[in-house]
Amino acid sequence: MTDTSTHFDLVVVGAGIVGLAHAYTAARRGLKVCVVERDAACVGASIRNFGFITVTGQGAGDTWRRARRSREIWGEIAPAAGIEALHHGLWLTAFRPQALVVLQEFMATPMAEGCELLEVAEAASRAPVLRLDDAQGVLYSPHEMRVESRTAIGLLARWLAEAMGVVFRFGEAVLEVAAPRVRTSRAVLHGERVAVCTNTDLHGLFAGRLASHGLQLCQLHMLRVQPEPGFKLPGSVMADLSLVRYHGYSKLPAAAALLEQIRREEAESLANGIHLIVVQSADGSLVVGDSHHYGAAPEPFADQRVDDLIFEHLHRTLQLRQARVSERWVGLYPSSASTDCLIDTPDDATRLVLVTSGTGASTAFGIAEDVFARW
Repeated sequence: MTDTSTHFDLVVVGAGIVGLAHAYTAARRGLKVCVVERDAACVGASIRNFGFITVTGQGAGDTWRRARRSREIWGEIAPAAGIEALHHGLWLTAFRPQALVVLQEFMATPMAEGCELLEVAEAASRAPVLRLDDAQGVLYSPHEMRVESRTAIGLLARWLAEAMGVVFRFGEAVLEVAAPRVRTSRAVLHGERVAVCTNTDLHGLFAGRLASHGLQLCQLHMLRVQPEPGFKLPGSVMADLSLVRYHGYSKLPAAAALLEQIRREEAESLANGIHLIVVQSADGSLVVGDSHHYGAAPEPFADQRVDDLIFEHLHRTLQLRQARVSERWVGLYPSSASTDCLIDTPDDATRLVLVTSGTGASTAFGIAEDVFARW
């Protein structure tokens, strides 16, 4: 007799956003799904990010397409799961003339559909908290959405369990995957298919296959900042340095000249991988970041100088009278120099899926649909 408590159509390893996206996509197809997570709750990259579902600026092709689709799915499932959309849209200020040229080139691409390139006076009228004294123009995108990551991931998991019948096994490490056999620290599961979504664990399951892809770990600084009472962002905020980081901008011809200028003027920020993102939480606090430091094993020590540089960009971009740090933390994600997402096929029944660009919240649902469409 089959033990239905350990037999599933899909076993997902990892309860971060990539794993949850695969669980959701499978459950929508009527499959019986189990998610196995080594920690007692999801405490990795998925709860440490901005909760910023970013579409505009994602790399042309698969990444941008997946971000558009993921944004659609977030819009559908967030209300059902009790996840609040805290704000919508993106405001990206171009301070340098060459940054404006990059945005003008972007507006000529298909990815700019629905976006506006605003003159400074109009941007100041629509978003008065932006500091625009030295600005050349502002890109506005309506496509973005922001949720509170540290609560949204848990709410999403609970909804998947309660509304879609997904089985969760928290506090249980997966020791071996040889589909359909999945051996954990507590049981042996049977999965007709297995999706391994283990994020930063590059030396565990399928370590040999991962090693061939030359992945590194990327560590980033994050801050929670308390602004003055009543301060209200109109949406998520970025500035010039994002234009040389996000591939939807940085691959444009004009971005090369902007990068050279930033190398001369912002060498220290560039060396620390800093580009400004600011989002706002329901309590009024701002989540501010970030930086990027790469290596095989980044040390868990946060340099105050990096936070100071992020703060400088914050004050250049927003009209803040008060900015008190109430929390600091570091994020960690796998990074590839060649792809935004790694989808590997150890065998016909197994897929190894890692987002290697820090865009999990923005692209995971689109990635999962692609995985199932080709499986």
